[in-house]
Amino acid sequence: MCGIAGIIYRNGNGAHRLGSDMTRMLQSMKHRGPDSTGYALYRRPTAELIMRIKLDDGGSGGDIEYADRLKRRRREVEARIRAAGARVDSIDEINEYTIAVGLSYDGELKRLADYVESVPGAEVLSAGSALEIIKDLGDAQSVGTSYKLDGYVGTHGIGHVRMATESDVDISNAHPYWAYPFSDVAVVHNGQLTNYHQWRRRLERMGHRFASDCDSEIIAVYLAQKMSEGETLEQAMRHSLEDLDGVFTYICVSEGALGMAKDELAAKPLVLYEGDDMVVLASEEMAIRAIIDREIETYDPYESEVMVWTR
Repeated sequence: MCGIAGIIYRNGNGAHRLGSDMTRMLQSMKHRGPDSTGYALYRRPTAELIMRIKLDDGGSGGDIEYADRLKRRRREVEARIRAAGARVDSIDEINEYTIAVGLSYDGELKRLADYVESVPGAEVLSAGSALEIIKDLGDAQSVGTSYKLDGYVGTHGIGHVRMATESDVDISNAHPYWAYPFSDVAVVHNGQLTNYHQWRRRLERMGHRFASDCDSEIIAVYLAQKMSEGETLEQAMRHSLEDLDGVFTYICVSEGALGMAKDELAAKPLVLYEGDDMVVLASEEMAIRAIIDREIETYDPYESEVMVWTR
């Protein structure tokens, strides 16, 4: 079933309690997806590139051999980043199996990410000057607490609660998905793509790689390809409704925008609130009301609709 949510603050000063708001929205939809929770959070852009890297899927904490293996893997990742020509400015240990690396890099982002992922077990969750993807097993309250998201201040973001149906319950198959290798673009999705295998083969022939077996990742990589060809986020999203088959609703974010798209059947729910101070959307209205405690009017976008808001 799954649940998706997004929020963008319209005054754009970047001083909003984004992590806290997203956690409350996602926790209110816990019944839609108890297996994993994920966030794509945006702060004000910096000159530094932030790369979030998963060293392992977790689950073996407390084992000395496991801890030693992660330390070796982290050293290998640092070495590969430098070998790609980047300068490591900072490393933040998020938990035993996730790190956030601040770095300076002028080269091709795909080359850098490929270098990192040549380390067995390492996966780049996100890369960008504004984007950070956080995802793990458990509900929003437990993930938000574990990753200290209550103090995360930002401009806009999306989130997802997952009920696994066709792929494993692990971090790699949790949403959101970074639009590898395009900086600062991410996607969450509710539904199913019926031409998933066709598009996966086509995108792989173009040189793209996939970190999961989840059909939602196709949307992110599809948008990355279209944008690399010069299309805007909105143009790429509109073309996705022509090319991707199935029943789906998805939310996409870039450094300065948030957008939603519904397929021609519009069977997957999405409720929208547009105010002077913010735009909020979610699979259920209760998620919007989890962060807005006044009388508001909401509505459901129509079928085949694409909407994009900028901060």
